Amino acid sequence: MSGSIFGLGGLNLDISELTRQTVRKIRGGMALTGLLSIVLGALVLFWPEATLDVVAFLFGFYFLVSGAVRVVIGLLTPLSGGLRVLNIIMGVVLFIVGVAAIRNPLASLAVLGLMIGIAWIVEGIMSLTELESGGSRWYAIIYGIISIIAGVVVLFLPVGSLAALVIFGGIFLVVLGIVGLVRAFAFGRGMPLDA
Repeated sequence: MSGSIFGLGGLNLDISELTRQTVRKIRGGMALTGLLSIVLGALVLFWPEATLDVVAFLFGFYFLVSGAVRVVIGLLTPLSGGLRVLNIIMGVVLFIVGVAAIRNPLASLAVLGLMIGIAWIVEGIMSLTELESGGSRWYAIIYGIISIIAGVVVLFLPVGSLAALVIFGGIFLVVLGIVGLVRAFAFGRGMPLDA
């Protein structure tokens, strides 16, 4: 197990316990989420006339996919019990946030911002607990910190400021997507050849 200042006892990801197929699945999930984040962030940023319905749908779709990826990783990969449970719980929470954003986009901007902010904070904390000793360790730390900062920024935006939510949300989606893609390619790079 890797000794980490961020990881929680027993929750760090020990890459040596994973098979190459498992590493490929986790990489694929990270890459899918990263790519989706970049695309949706770019749409949010470059489509400024989008309504709250569209913005809520885009964020909701991102959280639906991100949640589904976490649940699949939790169910289908041989992670430790703690990481498996955290991935499934986090996936379900993200999925619920996604459904809520899509089903009721006009509830209020404050509620949408609150859901997005909390989801990013929780996702950042999850990233920091899943540190592995291989090549993606620092990318996981960077991803986690940026995700937490994004969540805090979105939580403290002035209520009713759709323009600020769109700009900050879009920027953070693109940045998180880029870091997520790099993390996906670096994940498991230090893995022994016989695994």
